[in-house]
Amino acid sequence: MDPSKVRPSSAYNSPYWTTNSGAPVWNNNNSMTVGPRGPILLEDYHLIEKLAQFDRERIPERVVHARGAAAKGFFEVTHNVSHLTAADFLRAPGVQTPVIVRFSTVVHERGSPETLRDPRGFAVKFYTREGNYDMVGNNMPVFFIRDGMKFPDMVHAFKPNPKSHIQEAWRIMDFLSHHPESAHMASFGRLTFLLDDAGIPLNYRHMPGFGVHTFKLINRAGKETYVKFHWIPKCGEKYLLDDEAVLVGGANHSHATKDLYDAIAAGDYPEWTLMIQTMDPADEDKFDFDPLDVTKTWPESLFPLQPVGRMVLNRNVDNFFNDNEQVAFCPAIIVPGIGYTDDKLLQTRIFSYADTQRHRLGPNYLLLPVNAPRCPHHNNHHEGFMNIMHRDEEINYFPSRFDPVRNAERVAAVSTAPLSGRREKVVIAKENNFAQAGARWRSFDPARQERLVVRVADMLADPRCTQEIRRIWVGYWSQADPQLGSRIAAKLQGRGCL
Repeated sequence: MDPSKVRPSSAYNSPYWTTNSGAPVWNNNNSMTVGPRGPILLEDYHLIEKLAQFDRERIPERVVHARGAAAKGFFEVTHNVSHLTAADFLRAPGVQTPVIVRFSTVVHERGSPETLRDPRGFAVKFYTREGNYDMVGNNMPVFFIRDGMKFPDMVHAFKPNPKSHIQEAWRIMDFLSHHPESAHMASFGRLTFLLDDAGIPLNYRHMPGFGVHTFKLINRAGKETYVKFHWIPKCGEKYLLDDEAVLVGGANHSHATKDLYDAIAAGDYPEWTLMIQTMDPADEDKFDFDPLDVTKTWPESLFPLQPVGRMVLNRNVDNFFNDNEQVAFCPAIIVPGIGYTDDKLLQTRIFSYADTQRHRLGPNYLLLPVNAPRCPHHNNHHEGFMNIMHRDEEINYFPSRFDPVRNAERVAAVSTAPLSGRREKVVIAKENNFAQAGARWRSFDPARQERLVVRVADMLADPRCTQEIRRIWVGYWSQADPQLGSRIAAKLQGRGCL
């Protein structure tokens, strides 16, 4: 065949996955890591290409978290945690740090109703004396997938059908049916959270937040402690049931943004308590789940919540575009005393979030006032699109005898945990996909259980859901709890869908 006559669409005729350059991809499910648990290797070209391509799919709207609202305030330390971390903004009770917070919905477009059943983002930027710290999380403590290799696929499944631009349940259930780790997030995490009553918060003020990932706290002696972050709303958690959401959304599709703005304007300042759970890394193999697995929670009976401080939002944004549309968060932005773990999803977000912001806002997005640090800073990142920094020096390289700027003093509060293992693309050893899912189901009262069963059955009753997909999900839920599986099966059989 004449190559000049081959249509571009013929590129999709390959029977197997390839990179954009046509190289075969033998594992499109797992990132390349040092050993089964990580960290991830930068040499995983397919992973980097997949994430970078995904990060550039939308302009100028955010790919996810497009619909959101922001507010400003402060964080104040109330309890001494200096034995756990050298982070300067946590150095002592009474210390206050300015913050900006952005709440958001995840899947839907920038002008979508805030009453849609959807996960919510909960992102906090601390303007500390040692640089900015971004605590980027959600209103639910677990996630659908544990490896960022699958993140573009997951978002594609949840986004509208590319042919009809309509969000469809069969696409979501089809994708997640291939990922049993989603049983806590999907059947019992996101969907138990998402299809549970907690799926539609009353507003942002009555919404909890979670760091989702496991991070490290590192003290001045270099001792490392695993940590999970929780934001507890002072006014309590409240949610909308389905019929209430229809009424509220029909009256005002921006009800949560308006509620946040009006409350702050009236002096009714929203407040959250920052709580942490901590674990000695030496104990991580003592449980039937992997503590770094983002599809799992840590039982509070074993790891009680400990108070750290409070966050108060007492200022509305000055300009919605400048402070909400241009504010940019990334879990890679940390300060000394806080470190990353080998959580595979966290490792990919370290790259992906900053990369998507560079695409959306430009390579100098951290020079924008809302994103710039409040402390002195210096680097040689000259030029590029939207560089607004006034620079008149002659030296833009390092080192130089003509420039007194030097390396910062090395601090002990940086992770030095040793790494060993083979290059691998594998699933973690302790998947344990169903135990926590069943425990959450059994914690619900009967009415709440029934509402969840009905919502799940509604999704699986989508005409495009195949019998195979329905049976897989009934199997997942039955492994979590036999009664739940049988109740969903009965609902589907009653509708002639099983």
